[in-house]
Amino acid sequence: MARRSADETRQLILEAALRLLLERGAIAGVQHIRLQEVLRSVGLTTGAAYRIWADQDEFHRDLAVEMVGLRFAPPVSSASTAIREVLANDGSIEDVVRTAAQDHVDYISTFHLEPESRDSHAFITALALRTAAGSWPELRIASAERHRGSIDAFAEFYGALLRRFGRRIREPLTILDFTEAMAALGEGFAIRAAEGLGHPVYDIPDGAELPSGRWTLFGIGIQGLLAAFTVPVDDSDA
Repeated sequence: MARRSADETRQLILEAALRLLLERGAIAGVQHIRLQEVLRSVGLTTGAAYRIWADQDEFHRDLAVEMVGLRFAPPVSSASTAIREVLANDGSIEDVVRTAAQDHVDYISTFHLEPESRDSHAFITALALRTAAGSWPELRIASAERHRGSIDAFAEFYGALLRRFGRRIREPLTILDFTEAMAALGEGFAIRAAEGLGHPVYDIPDGAELPSGRWTLFGIGIQGLLAAFTVPVDDSDA
């Protein structure tokens, strides 16, 4: 049997550590994942690990970076799937917002369930680590890369939706500004979910100042961002 390279050994150990971290969740943090325990789970000796990492701190740093970069699905996968039927039935932009917001709330509220919510579990755990990104420069870089990947994907997603519904971003703001605001709102509610806080839901009656129907607080927040950031396209727009 061919000997593993140092890179292969490193990846084997990190993958096993990621499994433990996801099993235990964001509350544990990387510091609770002991290298000795990980080594036992993959049948390796201490010497194999300490040829890669000088100490537990180096191992924890690399584990945090690996976790922040982990995705099981593209950033917009859940939202785009959720609104597919609404778009196919020519629903309104309010229908899209309500459906996408409810999907996000469901996504962040069931992160502790496996295997159905594996991606949301990874999202919450990575988000918890990103809030402590000041710990290591490498973690700040990984966090920024993950954030930029999400922003780029959602900017394209939101841009397509705005074009479909005949809206544009108010000048001098940009679609990236809107996407950053949406990310801050969505991640804020995700942190609340990680804390075990429930998400407010409202049944808006007909004739109210808000669109009628069942609305999450996140959905109402998106409505506010749409009003602040966007206007209908008119004939003077290119």
